[in-house]
Amino acid sequence: MTVTLTTTTITHPLATLRADEIAAAAAIVADAGLVQDTTKFVYVGLLEAPKSAVLAWEAGTGSLPARQVRVQLLELATGVQHDVVADVTAGAVVSVEQLDTAEVGQLPILDTEFELIPEIVAASTEWAAALAARGLTPEQVVTVPLSAGVFGHEDEVGKRMARVFAFRMDHPADHPWAHPVDGLVAYVNLTTREVTRVIDHAVMPVPAEHGNYTDPSLAGTPRTTLKPIEITQPQGASFQVSDDGEVTWEGWRLRVSFDAREGLVLHRMSVADGDEQRPVVYRASISEMVVPYADPSPTRYWQNYFDTGEYLFGRYVNSLELGCDCLGEIHYLDVTLADESGAPRVVKNGICMHEEDYGVLWKHSDIFTGINETRRQRRLVISFFTTVGNYDYGFYWYLYLDGTIECEAKLTGFLFSSAYPGAGADGEPYAFASEVAPGLGAPYHQHLFSARLDLDVDGTPNAVDEVDAVRLPISETNPWGNAFTARRTRLVSEAQAARVADGAVGRTWHISSTERTNRLGRPTAYALYAQETPTLMAAPDSSIAARAAFATKHVWVTQFADDERYAAGTHVNQHAGGAGLPAFQAADRSLEGTDVVVWHTFGLTHFPRPEDWPVMPVDYAKFTLKPYGFFDRNPTLGLAASTSSHCAPAASSGAAGQCCGGTHGDGPCPHHHG
Repeated sequence: MTVTLTTTTITHPLATLRADEIAAAAAIVADAGLVQDTTKFVYVGLLEAPKSAVLAWEAGTGSLPARQVRVQLLELATGVQHDVVADVTAGAVVSVEQLDTAEVGQLPILDTEFELIPEIVAASTEWAAALAARGLTPEQVVTVPLSAGVFGHEDEVGKRMARVFAFRMDHPADHPWAHPVDGLVAYVNLTTREVTRVIDHAVMPVPAEHGNYTDPSLAGTPRTTLKPIEITQPQGASFQVSDDGEVTWEGWRLRVSFDAREGLVLHRMSVADGDEQRPVVYRASISEMVVPYADPSPTRYWQNYFDTGEYLFGRYVNSLELGCDCLGEIHYLDVTLADESGAPRVVKNGICMHEEDYGVLWKHSDIFTGINETRRQRRLVISFFTTVGNYDYGFYWYLYLDGTIECEAKLTGFLFSSAYPGAGADGEPYAFASEVAPGLGAPYHQHLFSARLDLDVDGTPNAVDEVDAVRLPISETNPWGNAFTARRTRLVSEAQAARVADGAVGRTWHISSTERTNRLGRPTAYALYAQETPTLMAAPDSSIAARAAFATKHVWVTQFADDERYAAGTHVNQHAGGAGLPAFQAADRSLEGTDVVVWHTFGLTHFPRPEDWPVMPVDYAKFTLKPYGFFDRNPTLGLAASTSSHCAPAASSGAAGQCCGGTHGDGPCPHHHG
């Protein structure tokens, strides 16, 4: 039966999907005859209203936009796939597209399909024989099915494929990542449920040493020397969160939502300047990520995973726990998603919000006036963690008191392992992996994220300049050779707006208003500071370079379009490439004084260490957006000195500079921590 919703229950068009909306969307597509006995819901997410409609509604010049939901369906028995838009306000289907999988690729892979793999491969005599040659049976191994990519195999065109590795698991609590059954891979057709090919390249010893990192034989005796750290806010947190996801904190105002594909999404970010609330970012998210591996062996050449577009990493959001994932005065938000039957499911505590002290914000001890002032920085943290197979990823958005915005990815979990072949005939170590334990390899790989940043700096009309530090030669105007300057290059159209970072010249990108200036007559702006880490290392004419073209540049700038949401295109799984940013850029639209979107590739190139095994300490990748002439002066001058008992003002002039007023004697304050 069709379910309809009343618009009076919706407080903002960008509010995250509610459980009743998910149920309504599922009912609408079922009523339309699109759901059979073996139909699975691959993706259910809010199809955000056009930006122009949202801005008009907020301005009071337009009506509340209809709530529309994108529903992607897979018929397991036949492989037929549909991309549907349902209007849950009107209770009707808006559009239905049956995908031509040979042309546009496949919908993301489902957990249900992964669960079919053990039975499928166990039925293959070739797979069983390959395991037997290694002294193993199907019962002794677990299977790890992975996205197949596109490599010109004619028998896979239009077919829904996965590739499967085996790992020995010695007992129910044994981490199988320590025991890869290497030199062997199976290709599986997920629709016909058959093994189409087994590549048995080499029989390699299965590494024996376990990787059970909580086992005392590895972990050793627990440490008892660390004293507790307690973070308390006796008067509570300084931020507020409304029922529909609006957050306010120290002048910042934004909306928080969650999507099964992109995970955490931030909308309508603005910051107060006096009595004015000034816009900075319309929408920010992780649009895509790819993990390309470097091992070219016959069983591993295809390892390139799009954790967003192929797996929908938002589905695997963790339920967070106080004192482990977040510290302090915590506010959690539950995450509501659709399961594979289309029913809503709730992940408790999926999003964590808290404040953190972040050291000194500004400080000066003046030799003329004797004034000695210090202010401490603080940041609001909005985060979530997701586990995709072996890796765990945390995504943290930070808002600072001075208007700075940062995004940081935290990477931990298990390395994806291989058997380590040892030295070659020339005596050189294996060129494409590290040995992290005896006989255990970890192939070199990258983690490359694409942040989609729809910036509206002081409004929609913006422009982007690339800014480099320039060393000047000795000349009449620079007789002593000390001069250097900044060179600004306006990115006037999309054709020239695919750029690489360059640490040698301190390259940044300034996104500025074309309608507003500061008191010095300069355009108000925010600057993107990128980490100059390697872009995609694969060959330019490789399959993965075509499919993950976004990762070949650090920065792309495009003119805004409502339907240009994903850096690698809408349908990523088994898509041959060319979609997403290269297709968007091909229009070569103007970037002068228009609505621009900045896409930033950031990440890690990982040559694993023994210290990354058996569980990897967190590694980090991040970028920063800083106000650059956005404010007329330091916006934190009005920030009060700390009144914490650990940072009391000096009791006398003799105790100046001691944060506890000399109560601990003449030595350094033990409470001071930078």
